[in-house]
Amino acid sequence: MAAMADHNDPHLWLEDITGDAALDWVRAHNQPTLDELCDDKFEQMRSEALEVLDTDARIPYVRRRGELLYNYWRDGANPRGLWRRTTLESYRTENPDWDVLLDLDALAAAEDENWVWAGADVIEPELTRALVALSRGGSDAVVIREFDMATRQFVPDGFSVPEAKTDIAWVDEDTVLIGTDFGPGSLTDSGYPRVVKRWRRGESLEQAVTLFSGAATDVSVSAWCDRTPGFEETQVVRALDFYNSERYRLVSGDDDGDELVRLDVPTDAGIGVHRNWLLIRPRSDWTVGDHTYPAGSLLAARYDEFLSGVTNLDPVFTPDEHTFLSSAVWTRDRMLLVTLRDVIQHVQVVTPGTWERRDIAGVPPNSTTVIVAADHLGDEVFLDTCGFDRPSRLLCGPVDGELTEIKSAPAMFDADDLSVEQHFATSDDGTRVPYFVVGHRGRTGPQKTLLGGYGGFENSSLPSYAGVLGRLWLARGGTYALANIRGGGEYGPRWHTQAQRSGRHLVAEDFAAVARDLVDRGITTVELLGAQGGSNGGLLMGIMLTKYPQLFGALVCSVPLLDMRRYHKLLAGASWMAEYGDPDDPEEWSFISEYSPYQNISSDARYPALLMTTSTRDDRVHPGHARKMTAALEVAGHRVRYYENIEGGHAGAADNSQAAFKAALTYRFLHQELA
Repeated sequence: MAAMADHNDPHLWLEDITGDAALDWVRAHNQPTLDELCDDKFEQMRSEALEVLDTDARIPYVRRRGELLYNYWRDGANPRGLWRRTTLESYRTENPDWDVLLDLDALAAAEDENWVWAGADVIEPELTRALVALSRGGSDAVVIREFDMATRQFVPDGFSVPEAKTDIAWVDEDTVLIGTDFGPGSLTDSGYPRVVKRWRRGESLEQAVTLFSGAATDVSVSAWCDRTPGFEETQVVRALDFYNSERYRLVSGDDDGDELVRLDVPTDAGIGVHRNWLLIRPRSDWTVGDHTYPAGSLLAARYDEFLSGVTNLDPVFTPDEHTFLSSAVWTRDRMLLVTLRDVIQHVQVVTPGTWERRDIAGVPPNSTTVIVAADHLGDEVFLDTCGFDRPSRLLCGPVDGELTEIKSAPAMFDADDLSVEQHFATSDDGTRVPYFVVGHRGRTGPQKTLLGGYGGFENSSLPSYAGVLGRLWLARGGTYALANIRGGGEYGPRWHTQAQRSGRHLVAEDFAAVARDLVDRGITTVELLGAQGGSNGGLLMGIMLTKYPQLFGALVCSVPLLDMRRYHKLLAGASWMAEYGDPDDPEEWSFISEYSPYQNISSDARYPALLMTTSTRDDRVHPGHARKMTAALEVAGHRVRYYENIEGGHAGAADNSQAAFKAALTYRFLHQELA
């Protein structure tokens, strides 16, 4: 279908996020969905989901700051949450003694604001002040307030920033580096800071001194400071697009003598500085001298030598056909390396300098391991391990010793009859695409099956324990499948870069191949197969609806991108052009238009049942995508169940109650349509 010009889009008015007419349309579409799905079965699911989300038996994950462990906690009694801390000794007990720093429910009630916690940057090593970020309704834009860690009060006349997509970092107790909305011209086309300034205590924000300015076409400009004694480092990062950045090192701290020196690394490489080590992870092959390092390698150099022009690079990790780097995190004197081999994780300890690797003791095999926290000033690590059918276990200990379990999450559903298998589907171009199936042993014949997938931004989809999915889907007889399609990072950068821009069709072809393989293996049938995805995964669901409707019985499309003709003009959309392409370029629109769901609706096609969900407060992916797609589908004669949360941000929910409601709506719909 040819691209529709903006002025020919009959549903453009639905992009008015909080306009009266648009919100009237939202309410009118919400109500029939609620009337149909919110029955006794829904209520039971909502109650069970909330029980999972609110249980006090969840692991309270922590990070170390000095002598104390910090945690942010939400439950039924504290729906907005508590910021709190305790000692390691107390944390090891069944009921730790928590010292509450900030009660967000009390704050929200006192100020009559719908505050959602968005994090806190505590100045280290002093630990005297914090920059607390508060979001209204879960949006990406936040209010910043300085918080006194001793008095547990916000600092009168302290650093305070009005609502914006702000980036801020401590330089010292009286100075910060800040990028925010300074007024006209200070933001990029993507809505993120374009200017970084040095802001001193006592100055107004308008008096802050500009340190660096990027271009409006950049994604963002930000700064970070490492205050490790003896290894102080300040850098400015200019994100040219989603995958390419210029990095500048501040080599002078005086207002009249600031000098920013650009680091000589590829713009598409990820870098990290730890003490006197520089790590470089190129996303494309990188030739230095007579040696070429493949994309996805992890390279190390002594930072002082690198800055002086010596490019002696040690290969810490080199990928092969099946094994790729997932993450690397430092303690003071060691590095933890997590790799993926055919989407199965492996954790090792690395000794810098020799770069010798050994398996870390105490981590169970065939588990998904997340590095919860690593003490960059000591040797302590916290690792979380889990699987589809195994709740989380939190391991703690010295990185050179054996880790021991100090916390475990309860089983939220009966997994005794569950089996986990890995299969490979063959995509249209012959690529083998892995996927996992969580099914019930002893059952024969096709089963109702939910297929999940994402396929974008080099994000890997890994096996994990999901209490809500387990309780509302698996425990009710459903089978779950997770597709590791291209666009993700399961096989390193190339698994992703193949599916960028003109290669975007590979994401959909891989997902469709998995759907067919599930049917061919007799695991399910088309009528019993549903799929679910959000954000970039919501775009995938839109493509499945319009391009592969014959493969599914039902689809759940959440906080999606759908109008790819205008995505770059809506909220943060311009920042994703490196992923999808530029619709204003006729050559690039030619391949985007082939899959853009909003432009490919057919009145003649028979579409699977569809639940569309979004959030009014999502300031990352515009709710207009979901609204307009629903309206256009209805005009074409198709039925859509639609639900838009008036708050909730890009997660679609601002608290556990809203998350439980959304989950129950989703699974009630799937059980109904795939019966």
